[in-house]
Amino acid sequence: MEQDIDSLYYSAVDLLKSMISTPSFSREEHNVAEIIMASMKSMGFEPQRKGNNLWIQSKDFDSDKPTILLNSHMDTVRPVSGWTKDPFVPETDDDILYGLGSNDAGASLVCLLHAFFWLTAKKQDYNLLFLASCEEEVSGKDGAEAVVPELPAIEFGIVGEPTQMNPAIAEKGLLVLDCISYGKAGHAARDEGDNAIYKALKDIEWFRTFRFPEDSDLLGPVKMTVSMINAGTQHNVVPDKCEFVVDVRTNELYSNQEVYEIINKYTDCEVKPRSFRLNSSRIALENPFVQRAIMIGKEPYGSPTLSDQTFMPFPTLKMGPGDSARSHTANEYIRLSEIREAIELYVKLLDGLRF
Repeated sequence: MEQDIDSLYYSAVDLLKSMISTPSFSREEHNVAEIIMASMKSMGFEPQRKGNNLWIQSKDFDSDKPTILLNSHMDTVRPVSGWTKDPFVPETDDDILYGLGSNDAGASLVCLLHAFFWLTAKKQDYNLLFLASCEEEVSGKDGAEAVVPELPAIEFGIVGEPTQMNPAIAEKGLLVLDCISYGKAGHAARDEGDNAIYKALKDIEWFRTFRFPEDSDLLGPVKMTVSMINAGTQHNVVPDKCEFVVDVRTNELYSNQEVYEIINKYTDCEVKPRSFRLNSSRIALENPFVQRAIMIGKEPYGSPTLSDQTFMPFPTLKMGPGDSARSHTANEYIRLSEIREAIELYVKLLDGLRF
């Protein structure tokens, strides 16, 4: 096995370097999808494709067996202004590999893919399916959300994101609200009009101070943040409209619909949710994979960030090499040792797993 892991490690690093060298912004992943597809074909698999999403499955797929999904995303955000290196040139410095998407989530993708190659080379008591999805960074409707309904029934899924290889067994959902407070225009020099900003302040203060009754042991409370505001046309006109945006991070104890209904009950402004589709998720501690991870010293936790888990109506957890704190930052990097460790751990935790 050691020699096999060595060859898989070198292959995974080579694939990651090719991915870094190929810009793959959300909704622009065609070229990197071609590179990943070539890697799949080189190992004897014929990928299925929908848009820029790619998936392969065990060659001996048996519908009587449970199916495990391995997933990570191929798209990246755009590089921030602080890069001092070329984000599209994979650069190594001892144990560090720099490059856009190296940490989020290229390393997870190549490690899960190469663990898939190792695991499907021997008989398992489950089917294995690997999905490389697109548009994750923008929660796009043509990414995992479009593909998951076409996959076979899934018993359990691992979503590759940088978690330092600890299992994130819960993650917060996202609800974005466009809010409008209405007033009446008037001349600022006279005592007339109804200032929409002052009316909005009452609701903004409510968003700042309200606490939802149910706190999650893993994810904590529902968190609401007023993140944008816009009002007024010029200094001497009392504004008749004040618009503001609220970022709401929900825990698994409330659906996004339930949170919206509570907000609507207590606020006076007009509240328009952009979507209800990005709900929180959680997997039971009793899950066999979670128990294996705990046995080898990995610590389950709750993640505040959103992933493609939100589109998966079956038990999932988030686990991958790297550190979420490096994501979307200048000079993003992954440690080469983290790649080797991740492949070894995925194989150790999944080989012979039974449900």
